[in-house]
Amino acid sequence: MTATNETLAPVAAGAGLLDRERIIAKPGFNRWLVPPAALAIHLCIGMAYGFSVFWLPLTKAIGITSTVACADLNLASALFTTTCDWRVSDLGWIYTLFFVLLGCSAAIWGGWLERAGPRKAGFVSAICWCGGMTIAAIGIMTHQLWLMWFGAGVIGGIGLGLGYISPVSTLIKWFPDRRGMATGMAIMGFGGGAMIGAPLADALMRHFRTDVSIGVWETFLVMAAIYFVFMMAGAFGYRIPPAGWKPEGWTAPAAKNSMITTRHVHLKNAHKTKQFWMIWLVLCLNVSAGIGVLGMASPMLQEIFAGSLIGLPEVKFADLTPEQLAQIAAIAAGFTGLLSVFNIAGRFFWASLSDRIGRKGTYFTFFALGIVLYASAPWAAGLGNKALFVGMLCIIVSMYGGGFATIPAYLADIFGTQFVGAIHGRLLTAWATAGIIGPVVVNYIREAQIAAGIPRAQVYDFTMYILAGMLVLGLIANLMVKPLADKWYMSDEEVAALQAKTTAASSGPTGSFGIGKGGFDAKAAIAWAVVGIPIVWGIWITLQKTFVLFT
Repeated sequence: MTATNETLAPVAAGAGLLDRERIIAKPGFNRWLVPPAALAIHLCIGMAYGFSVFWLPLTKAIGITSTVACADLNLASALFTTTCDWRVSDLGWIYTLFFVLLGCSAAIWGGWLERAGPRKAGFVSAICWCGGMTIAAIGIMTHQLWLMWFGAGVIGGIGLGLGYISPVSTLIKWFPDRRGMATGMAIMGFGGGAMIGAPLADALMRHFRTDVSIGVWETFLVMAAIYFVFMMAGAFGYRIPPAGWKPEGWTAPAAKNSMITTRHVHLKNAHKTKQFWMIWLVLCLNVSAGIGVLGMASPMLQEIFAGSLIGLPEVKFADLTPEQLAQIAAIAAGFTGLLSVFNIAGRFFWASLSDRIGRKGTYFTFFALGIVLYASAPWAAGLGNKALFVGMLCIIVSMYGGGFATIPAYLADIFGTQFVGAIHGRLLTAWATAGIIGPVVVNYIREAQIAAGIPRAQVYDFTMYILAGMLVLGLIANLMVKPLADKWYMSDEEVAALQAKTTAASSGPTGSFGIGKGGFDAKAAIAWAVVGIPIVWGIWITLQKTFVLFT
């Protein structure tokens, strides 16, 4: 049935501008306006992947044209020095802080987000992310590394966590008919943020560079201002459906698919189930393997194919001249950009496909196909076939991105939608764990292989087999995910009591309430253009750089 306006609860008296009660959709609202709002936030915080663009310029923050190196500099003294330039290893800790704090903040404040609503979470995320960049800019101006760590790494990392999970449960509730596609649309923005932000940062640094400044702190301030506008627009663009809302003419598919529940598990019980930890392993192992490939993609291509990248197949990596090394480094940079495109595309493609073949089936594909590709990559490298090798890695990275986009819908299928945002937040500790496991495994195995005298072109073979082994474990964990027993689900009375705590509650009719219609109308087209144009620009810049790889 379709309900009239009178079935909707009015906004509570005294509700603040950021409160959940303020963002309950009204008749006439188009649900296709919500994904662009989520993308506006994810495209901004996704620049975390691209922060390495700042590392080399920052190693000349004092010297400007050359690095002022200090022989006695260590990590502790680097935090407070004002006379020595920083090292890349000192700056790289910001990247580690990003993803550790992302996972931790998502786990800690996921429950608060469910109560406060996505607008307030998006607002706080914008304050933290953009405020953190501003503090980091002050750290660069005063040459205080600890301030950069605190601003960008800690405060910014908290903003990352809140911004990342802010749209998850909202989109799943708006698109119960296409859960995978909905979360894929938003989360692909996180993968694409660096594709837009890195070239923008490079252009800004070149614009602001002078004889007395490397242009980084100015770039931080400009990007913080741009991101603040976009993130605020996204936060205030969020709306949530009223209780009882469902798309016009849609019927829940529970009767057709036992892996999709219409009931709900309380946040306090989700982590007590075997299914939660199996899905935790599924995400952790998929991400560990994917991060391993992403982290070594550039050196892998250079060391395996070496001179063949510039038409000199007989020249090994160790025999390349400095000029030739610079040439293949530029080609490898294009390859890294190409992987970013597949990372983004995979988030939307695989998440959308999961609506047809199921989340468990999608992850089965990730692991089964991934095992074959990881194990076959050394063979393709041995053939010297660049196109085959690059194609394999592009598919691997697409499944890495697809895993992130599919996991929220997987959780909603198993645990219901009532607490899916908070449960997703806790599950992201798997990402923080994988961010340590993947790079550590890959880097240490590579160093051990080199120390053992293995030729550079073959040092990655054993690594790829280890990563394939991780996927075997992930495949087993995915097969062990079964529907939950009835004891874990909340009763209808418990769900009603929770919903009654907000004015969004409606114990009466269900239906579309005249909400969610409109499709791709003019207003939605404008909203999508605002986020779509930067994405298209980023893809165009990336493809220009990757063209040289196959020419």
